[in-house]
Amino acid sequence: MNGSAAELEAAERVVMRWDSATAGGGADEPMLFDGGGDRAEADRFLRAVDDLRRLAPPSPAAVGSPRRLSSSSGSSASGAVQVAMARLEDEFRHVLSSRALDLEIEALADLSSLSITSDRSNSASSADLPAAAADEDDSVSSSIGRRSSAYRALRSIREIDLLPDDAVADLRAIASRMAAAGYGRECAQVYASVRKPAVDASLRRLGVERLSIGDVQRLEWDALEAKIRRWIRAARAAVRGVFASERRLCFHIFHDLAISSATISAAASPATHDTPFAEAVKGAALQLFGFAEAISIGRRSPEKLFKIIDLHDALSDLLPDVSDIFAASKAAESIYVQAVEIRSRLADAVRGILSEFENAVLRDPPKTAVPGGTIHPLTRYVMNYSSLICDYKVTLSELIISRPSASARLAAEGNELAPSLADLDLPELENQLPLASHIVWIIVVLEHNLEGKASLYKDPALSHLFMMNNVHYIVHKVKDSPDLWGMIGDDYLKRLTGKFTMAATNYQRTSWLKILNCLRDEGLHVSGGFSSGISKSALRERFKSFNAAFEDAHRVQSGWCVPDNQLREELRISIAEKLLPAYRSFLGRFRHHIENGKHPELYIKYSVEDLEIAVGDFFEGVPPSPHNRRRSHG
Repeated sequence: MNGSAAELEAAERVVMRWDSATAGGGADEPMLFDGGGDRAEADRFLRAVDDLRRLAPPSPAAVGSPRRLSSSSGSSASGAVQVAMARLEDEFRHVLSSRALDLEIEALADLSSLSITSDRSNSASSADLPAAAADEDDSVSSSIGRRSSAYRALRSIREIDLLPDDAVADLRAIASRMAAAGYGRECAQVYASVRKPAVDASLRRLGVERLSIGDVQRLEWDALEAKIRRWIRAARAAVRGVFASERRLCFHIFHDLAISSATISAAASPATHDTPFAEAVKGAALQLFGFAEAISIGRRSPEKLFKIIDLHDALSDLLPDVSDIFAASKAAESIYVQAVEIRSRLADAVRGILSEFENAVLRDPPKTAVPGGTIHPLTRYVMNYSSLICDYKVTLSELIISRPSASARLAAEGNELAPSLADLDLPELENQLPLASHIVWIIVVLEHNLEGKASLYKDPALSHLFMMNNVHYIVHKVKDSPDLWGMIGDDYLKRLTGKFTMAATNYQRTSWLKILNCLRDEGLHVSGGFSSGISKSALRERFKSFNAAFEDAHRVQSGWCVPDNQLREELRISIAEKLLPAYRSFLGRFRHHIENGKHPELYIKYSVEDLEIAVGDFFEGVPPSPHNRRRSHG
């Protein structure tokens, strides 16, 4: 027997001692790669496998074939190869299952605070880098090959070791022998069968629920809003932790290995070292991104806008990582393509919801007037919404690329406001962003809608007060938000301020002109000298008319409401500045004519101080309280 034949026979004896078919296959069956300290037998087995491949004549039925042959077929050498492959497959499964580290979900959850911007801008110390990038034990490094140089770890990704380095080295050693013998497909199948449940379990622990599109769309918005918040945190951890760690593990085991062209899923394209990774994570990734897809195609309504923007931004933030993890692999690139498509649909949803919001403002019909002319709920809602739009202006400025003038007015067709809307003036500033045009348009439409609601009041003065309150609220919401102010610009703010001033002026003119006319001299004089030319009956009627008009204004307008404290006080001061001097002058000129007659208290019912106190009751939104009035005579 020559030396090569002796080596071959010795190798066959080593391999056949570990024949899985005759070893019983029970739970107590000893394993070569058991993670213990004695590696002599495992190393001896691997050398025997190498010798078999080196010394045994090639068998066309075995080499490169995905079918396992029985150990009795063919030559004893080819039979030994089959036994070796069966044993290595069992050992691969054993190591992958038994040596897996418990994934620390709490550590992954910390990834939810990571962003690509911040994470990629910070240089990582060697202590922060994945184990693949650190210096390793020589034996592990030699077994894994170019582990530290061929794998590119991304700064925004925090990989976690899924198995100890020595276990990864064992898996690599097994996989390389199986692939060389034409059993790469079997090895990859085992990898996917073990790691897929582990990946699924990790996503469950992160809170990713298995929900169909129908399940998501049937949820109430409050519940869905909470799930979106949880999904964003989970997605960051899943992509940057679970999927990235899985890809690194798969790379370290399978890179540069020839996996059979018959892929795990029998797809038409050739398999690569990424195929086992794709099979392990694809189901979990599709489930993860399926939630965002369900949101993107769901019913559009204004309250969903900002959470959908959050979802869009989170997905945009993740896409570079999704690309790096999935897009480079033919087997997994469909996951990246799906994520890109979902982001596009989320962007469409954002644009559609903004349009829906504009139409909702258009369609909000005049129903019943709000009591006391106070700020209408629609005004608060629209302006708070507009402020929030500005909080999201970075994203929205990228997504909103057309101006509203054409689309919004077309959407108003068939609306009862449409004819008058067609004539609305949409102020446009030079170099104004389309988003800014939308915000201005929203406020223009709101103003127009408020004018319709103001017409519901029978009292013209209350109608003006209503417009004053609401436009004042709009102006102050703009001034309180630098972003909103910057969007609409100074010129449009001046126009709004002028509209507020006009409404306040119209209120005072409509409400107080009649009362102040009672304090004029016209109509009190009769022919003759001045001292004897006052008509006491006309004077008494004039005092009675003033008292009645003021009392009516006091009774009614105390129930009117000016909710802004400063505006309410300024309005009272403005009224007092007109009313009190006029009344004081009128009283000074004519009171002696009344006091010299009968029952002066019936005509001079108020002192100047009484009026001043009474004016303090105006615009509180409640009925007036009684006052102890001092009469000026005594």
